[in-house]
Amino acid sequence: MLKISWSPNYSHPLPVGHRFPMEKYELLPQQLLLEGTVEEKNFFNPKALDLDLIRTVHSDDYLSRLISQDLTRSEIRATGFPLSPQLVEREIQILGGSVEAAIFASEFGIAMNIAGGTHHAFSSRGEGFCLLNDLAVTAQYLIDHRYAKNVLIIDLDVHQGNGTAEIFRNRTDVFTFSMHGEKNYPHRKEASHLDIPLSDGTSDKVYLELLEKNLNSILSNFQPDFILYQSGVDVLASDKLGRLSLTIEGVYQRDKMVLDFAYHSKTPIMCCMGGGYSPQIKDIIEAHAQVYRLAQEIFF
Repeated sequence: MLKISWSPNYSHPLPVGHRFPMEKYELLPQQLLLEGTVEEKNFFNPKALDLDLIRTVHSDDYLSRLISQDLTRSEIRATGFPLSPQLVEREIQILGGSVEAAIFASEFGIAMNIAGGTHHAFSSRGEGFCLLNDLAVTAQYLIDHRYAKNVLIIDLDVHQGNGTAEIFRNRTDVFTFSMHGEKNYPHRKEASHLDIPLSDGTSDKVYLELLEKNLNSILSNFQPDFILYQSGVDVLASDKLGRLSLTIEGVYQRDKMVLDFAYHSKTPIMCCMGGGYSPQIKDIIEAHAQVYRLAQEIFF
């Protein structure tokens, strides 16, 4: 059964005019239910993750100051969010959702988190709409609890997964792979194990050829027994922050390639949604919904 992490907390309200589209976290599960892709039984409400598990990735000083709302103004500004206890609670629950989804994936082959993909959170700071790094915490959990020995993080958000790269910079049991806009945020990139910088305006054809080539090349150097997939849809041509030129069909083919890669190699995969900032919310929802449809078609 396809298991999907979702909580009402995912749709935590932000001030009017804030550019981060929180409403997608409410609308996406509604769309999936309406079209019959999933049923209510597919969803689970995740628990907040234990703080000791978060400390396996994030510094105790940063986590303590985040929880006590004691970040500096510049630290808060870097996150892009107005800091609040409710926002921190939401982030900790998202981490719980990704970890629980990964455990379900180890049983069913695949599982999803409606939120997550918070790849800009570093070990000791947040930035870019990310307070804590669910990809990193989940990878560490899988290794520590012997669900996996080698974890591959496939990050296909248009923005480089700089926080994830920093956290696993010197690790050989976690491989970070990021395809992202070369001239897009963050302007100072970190070094992933494999970075593929993309020119502005990159099309479906070029993107998909690069993705296929590099997924295959990873296997010559790294043998994952678990995959975490950041499936951001800010690669769309319509995205106001993306600067690439992928179509909805291109995003579908991208997701199909990744899920086929996991299925045929019998590697469990946990998918989280990442970014998406198209002006029309329907475009964001449709692009995100595709990966859920593919999960049902390929795995079940």
